[in-house]
Amino acid sequence: MTARREPERIISAVENMPRSWRRETKPHKFCPGCGHPIILKALGEAIDELAIRDRVVYGCDIGCSLLSWDFFNVDSIQTHHGRTTPVIVGLKRARPEAVGIAYMGDGGGYAIGAQHLVNAATRNDRITIILCNNTVYAMTGGQMAPTTLPDQATETTPLGRDINLTGPPTMGPEMMAAIAGAGAYIARGTILNYPQLKKFIRRALLNQMEGRGLSFVEVLSSCPTNWGTNARETLDYVKNKMAKAFPVGEIKVPGEKEVH
Repeated sequence: MTARREPERIISAVENMPRSWRRETKPHKFCPGCGHPIILKALGEAIDELAIRDRVVYGCDIGCSLLSWDFFNVDSIQTHHGRTTPVIVGLKRARPEAVGIAYMGDGGGYAIGAQHLVNAATRNDRITIILCNNTVYAMTGGQMAPTTLPDQATETTPLGRDINLTGPPTMGPEMMAAIAGAGAYIARGTILNYPQLKKFIRRALLNQMEGRGLSFVEVLSSCPTNWGTNARETLDYVKNKMAKAFPVGEIKVPGEKEVH
């Protein structure tokens, strides 16, 4: 019964928003088949449902994620590559009442920005980080990224990633869960399960709003432009290759036993 009433509750919440909050749907600038728009839609709906638009400060990284800088009707800032996390941390310290959201790709988060993720986890900063994992540096041509799968062909690994030379893919949420203290919320979602993804993002925002600790959500996403895949191949890659390498689920939940 509750599940049936949920869509009605959401519709009612949106209809009762102040008119200044409402805007017509805005077309995105991402490539066809890209997963970013799905992640951003889940984030936008979570913000609307929690009625926190006037408290949100949204920061996005250089890379494909920068195309979202004017996507939401919220206070937004675009940062240097890999520096979104410390910018939002600084914002949160200056304005503790704000809901700080740092949005980035796997390159900005796990390569040049890895030190900032580690430090934020160590301090258990009260911000929400959402990271898009599409296994490549997408905007710059599809080079190998920290999350590139073993044997995956990219512009810089045409014969496939050799983990004996480059090491295995970065397991971001697992790393963050091992470092972050009590109160942190860590999860990995996928664009192929939208209700679950939005639930993870919503819980990440609530965890910050309740002042518990760091909130981090990695999302398995798609990049058919650089993968060179059609629609069927793209979905199959996310479902049967990425999800096997990167297990989907909640990894660290405040008050619950951690999953490893």
